Amino acid sequence: MRPHSGTLVVDISREKVEHYEGVYQCTARNKHGTAVSNNIVVRQSRSPLWSKEKIKPIVVQEGVSLVLPCRPPAGLPPPIIFWMDNNFQRLPQSSRVSQSLNGDLYFSNVLREDSRNDYICYARFPHTQTIQQKQPITVKVLNQDPMDERRPSFLIPSGPSSSKMVLRGQVLEMECIAEGLPTPEISWTKVSGDFPAKRTSFLHYQKTLRIVDVSESDAGDYRCTARNRLGSVHHTIRVAVKASPYWISGAPRNLVLAPGENGVLTCRASGTPKPSITWSMNGIPIENSPKDLSRKVEDDTVIFTDVQTGSSAVYQCNISNEYGYLLSNAFVNVLSEPPRVLTQANIVYKVIKNHQVLLDCASFGSPIPKITWFKDSRSGTLDGETYNMHDNGTLEINVAQARNSGKYTCVARNSLGIYENHVYLEVKEPTRILKQPEYKEVQKGRSVVFECKVKHDPSLIPTMTWLKDDGELPDDERLIVDSDSLTITEVTENDAGKYTCIMNTTLDHDSASADLTVVVTTPTPAVDARPDPPTDLELTDQKKRSVQLTWTPGDEHSSPIQKFLIQYEDVLHHRGHWHNLTEVPGTKTTAHLKLSPYVHYTFRVLAYNNVGFSRPSFPSRMFKTEPAAPDENPTGVQGFGTEHDNLVISWKPLSGLQSNGPGLHYKVMWRQKMMDSEWTTVTVANNSKFVVSGTPTFVPYELKVQAVNDYGSGPESAISHGYSGEDLPVAAPENVQALVMNSTLAEVHWDPVPHKLIRGYLKGYKVYYWRERSLHKHNPHHVEKQILTFSGNHSHGMLPALHPFSLYSFNVKVYNGKGEGPPSPTQQFETPEGVPAAPSSLIVTNTNLDSLTLEWSPPHDRNGLITGYTLKYQPVNNSNELGPVEELALLANETSVTLLNLKYSTHYKFYLNAKTVRGAGPAISQEAAIIMDEAVASRQVDIATQGWFIGLMCAIALLILILLIICFIQRNKGGKYPVKEKEDAHTDPEFQPMKDDDCTFGEYSDNEDHKPLKGSRTPSNGTVKRDDSDDSLVDYGEGGDGQFNEDGSFIGQYSGKSASRDTAEGHESSEAPSPINAMNSLNSFV
Repeated sequence: MRPHSGTLVVDISREKVEHYEGVYQCTARNKHGTAVSNNIVVRQSRSPLWSKEKIKPIVVQEGVSLVLPCRPPAGLPPPIIFWMDNNFQRLPQSSRVSQSLNGDLYFSNVLREDSRNDYICYARFPHTQTIQQKQPITVKVLNQDPMDERRPSFLIPSGPSSSKMVLRGQVLEMECIAEGLPTPEISWTKVSGDFPAKRTSFLHYQKTLRIVDVSESDAGDYRCTARNRLGSVHHTIRVAVKASPYWISGAPRNLVLAPGENGVLTCRASGTPKPSITWSMNGIPIENSPKDLSRKVEDDTVIFTDVQTGSSAVYQCNISNEYGYLLSNAFVNVLSEPPRVLTQANIVYKVIKNHQVLLDCASFGSPIPKITWFKDSRSGTLDGETYNMHDNGTLEINVAQARNSGKYTCVARNSLGIYENHVYLEVKEPTRILKQPEYKEVQKGRSVVFECKVKHDPSLIPTMTWLKDDGELPDDERLIVDSDSLTITEVTENDAGKYTCIMNTTLDHDSASADLTVVVTTPTPAVDARPDPPTDLELTDQKKRSVQLTWTPGDEHSSPIQKFLIQYEDVLHHRGHWHNLTEVPGTKTTAHLKLSPYVHYTFRVLAYNNVGFSRPSFPSRMFKTEPAAPDENPTGVQGFGTEHDNLVISWKPLSGLQSNGPGLHYKVMWRQKMMDSEWTTVTVANNSKFVVSGTPTFVPYELKVQAVNDYGSGPESAISHGYSGEDLPVAAPENVQALVMNSTLAEVHWDPVPHKLIRGYLKGYKVYYWRERSLHKHNPHHVEKQILTFSGNHSHGMLPALHPFSLYSFNVKVYNGKGEGPPSPTQQFETPEGVPAAPSSLIVTNTNLDSLTLEWSPPHDRNGLITGYTLKYQPVNNSNELGPVEELALLANETSVTLLNLKYSTHYKFYLNAKTVRGAGPAISQEAAIIMDEAVASRQVDIATQGWFIGLMCAIALLILILLIICFIQRNKGGKYPVKEKEDAHTDPEFQPMKDDDCTFGEYSDNEDHKPLKGSRTPSNGTVKRDDSDDSLVDYGEGGDGQFNEDGSFIGQYSGKSASRDTAEGHESSEAPSPINAMNSLNSFV
């Protein structure tokens, strides 16, 4: 043990370190009690050697997965693992090859270049600064039978789900390493929430998710997904966050009590699981300590009542659970001590007039001393508006005046005695510049003098400092600084600028500035310049509140004077500061000035032209106005409470000009409204507020503030209104109930709280509501409270954006300007089911020539019990036109479906939505293409673009043309065409003979509605009967409408329509004539 300290030093040079391993605890004790330290664990750092082993070469086929184990020896602390080669170069890692958290090296798939004989795992033990090496591992990759591509699967972790526990405040690391070909990509999601953005990072090519400073909100399910082009696989890690104990309101604090006093020690902490609390006194469990009737232990609190001398002790609070503990010592000192003042005696405080000053009186004693202050002769304690007493004994004077100078006595008193301490206050006059430096214009080479005459308190030592352009003066012997002036000899152009004089004392300072302009002596043409300052200022027609000022204008310098600015200085109230009073046109040289009482005026005039203002004129002689009673009262009178039993009356004070005379003070009056009581009046000086104590809570008052000085009172003041202080409401709204409107909206009703129970300005009502849990077993609990504020006197309100299918709790509070009242009894309501959200995911897998598989995940927000899914899909052509929709109804427990008999080489669009009893939710969509085999695709060629097909069509068209020509020649070679025989062969009486002389038909039917075209030969029933003459031509028709294909081949119809089609179309059908009719028409032209 080191002398005069509690440090334990152990020399381990002569003995084995193992002898000193263990748990240590320090105990410190004296006559007042015993304190103990936290446990200190001492363990030897270890870096064991790797066990000797012969590692056989690993031979694998290209494309398979591979794991190279490291398995370092267990050390203390655990070693840091890394992989290197024989040249001590780190092995490259990627999304395909990476090291896991346990140190093993994982290959998602091996390549030929992975073949090598120096895969070496190293373990670095940081405490001993040693590195251990594993035997090299040889890997040989074969390429005899390349592996087929395959879907991902996880190497670690195994199975569809796993769990992990982490302590609050620690680092959470989760990893997912997958194998597959091609190499899978890893992604992470949190199933019920988002990642904490500022605390989350992704390492090792997205394979490791790292969250620092873990909190309870990080608990939940995390899903890692491995995906390549053949599919995907998921793994869910359920994270539980536990917590070792941590303080809620800080460790217990030492307690000093006097005999007979009461006190409380509080040891409040939290943890997961909930920690247990044990108390000890002087290191001994409190239940084994001597009984003390003044002490009572209640869980995390020790209550002391009427303590007695000799009860001093050190109490230990130990809060622990299975993950750790907190230990804190608190000294309860039962002490009888007469008062002492700790502030140094006879201190002299110095302050500038009208500034604030604090006089200290720090004290100690038990019981806690009461502090009082006296000044000089102790005629009475110091209180009221001039003085403010702080809880720690400090006396504050807001606006120090000369009369406040003197000796102050601080008295500390308790039941055991009295202690006095004396301090002194000196109020000093402020430092003021009486004669400021003025603007100077000097010719180059001349000298210039800036004056700066100052008035200061004689007891303070002033220091004069000059600046040029806000910086230090140049180090130049031409610049001469005296006690009240700055002289510059042999002025140059560089001397132009702004010069500032600063007068500093130990307590305050004052400053003033002026510009220097340097002109060249060379004659120059006349140019516009600022006017010269006015001269010969005179005051005439002097009255109590007005005077006439006259002056003589200076040279205009080629630019007419546009106006004059008149300024004044109040030597009595604001010495050294000039204020703008009025402006007059440039054509006038007199001004009638309205003045205020009790002001010592000095005037000056500035002229203004296009260039700018002139220098100010020399000041006029002083003109003093006589004092008078105030002309006005303070404005802004208001009353309000800062406590439940006071009324603060405040107002905007009058300025020095408004005071109209010396001795300005205020007559403050108040009375309760509607009580018809007398006005209570007090006089307040040097302040702008007054506090009325002992008022009823939130009562209306009438207020008046009147200005008064030594020459009389101001006008009768107007009545203002205010209220005394508010207090918290004492009642909660009653008859609180909820009406559920739909799955996301509820209406809350309540009876308004009576006004007298609100005890303040009614601000409104607040509805506290929170989602207890979802009614669906898969959804986690949600206990985050939400608040809706309804300003004003409301009795109902809507709760929007609720979660469907959930249990909610709520209560209602009224609030005023002071705060919230008590809550109403907590009520509950359930929201009905709603439509679900879209499924979480929809992916396409196992795409074949005519089939594919769809896989999906249920919606994150089910909003009810899922009753099934609806799948719709339709083809999409190259023009993005949608084909017919197919629809499938799927069961609620299905998460995949395989679609068969799809068209190859076709793009499909899929829509999937979930359903509850309330209906279908929004759909999630996905697109995929059915890719056909290249061999099949090569055979699917458009026949219309082939050369042989085009040649065939041309040959057929040529043949038809030749036949038509032959028929035409045959008809004309033999004379008349044997129409008669053909007509006789027909039994239809409506057929008419053709006239021989004009090759036209004879008379047709009388029915005008069925009159055929001229030159046509059509039966009345719309049919054409074939005979021997037209069979050969009709046989060339292909049964379609007459048309030309895109390649020019004729594929039209040479025969009439079929009888069945003609019947369907009716007599009005307009169709192409048959070849027979076409030939007859040709005959009519021959």
